[in-house]
Amino acid sequence: MKKPLMPDVSVNGVEISAAEIAAEAQNHNAPKDKPGWAWKNGARALVIRELLMQEARKRDLQPAPKELEPSKVETEDESLIRLLLELAVVPETPAADEVAKVYAEHPDMFRAPTLYEPTHILFAADPSNTEAREAAYKKAEAALVTLQKQPNAFGTLAREISDCPSKENGGQLGQMVSGDTVPEFERAMDALEVGQLCLAPVPTRYGIHLLRLDAKAVGEVLPFEAVKAQITEMVEKANWAKAANGFVETLVQNASITGIKMAA
Repeated sequence: MKKPLMPDVSVNGVEISAAEIAAEAQNHNAPKDKPGWAWKNGARALVIRELLMQEARKRDLQPAPKELEPSKVETEDESLIRLLLELAVVPETPAADEVAKVYAEHPDMFRAPTLYEPTHILFAADPSNTEAREAAYKKAEAALVTLQKQPNAFGTLAREISDCPSKENGGQLGQMVSGDTVPEFERAMDALEVGQLCLAPVPTRYGIHLLRLDAKAVGEVLPFEAVKAQITEMVEKANWAKAANGFVETLVQNASITGIKMAA
């Protein structure tokens, strides 16, 4: 007998349909050549949700939906899961030495914002438009060749061809600090020395950029007392996630699950 491509999945006798899994799989990324990964991850997510719902009903919890934001309220199922986790997940309280250790081992995480002064040329292109992105990239590569031969032409070229309003200032964006721009643009700035032209176009959600860094002042490491509360919150969240994972793992180990292997 031929093994089904998508086997039935059940959790303690409760069936999860292939249609439900297919719908959930759309929320999970997977390599193009491995579409089955999204299906498996979707199935596992639904198994965990069903286990949580079963445990909430076992404890006779009653839904009490909360308003998440204006005009958005939890569903009854979301409410039950939240109430269950609030009752069942008891994370460890962060110890003082644990908080201090995070600071000592990762001081670069706790710097004051870095100050940048970038100049750029933008070739606007929506990420969803493949043809426009390819065309923008080719334009950027051609302009980059010009800039490598004539570095002093950056401002003139920006005024002529950039799609950003900064073209009126020769592409100068003024002073920016960490977090002011998209991560990929900031990473490119971090990789440059002052006065250096980025030797490859920088793709972002706005399009394709050519980038030069005119100035940079790296923020100093902040004193421990200034970031102690921030680190404590980080450790609290990590401890909660660890405890939540342990709770879910216990539910999985004590359940009868067919049709999908649950990852550790």
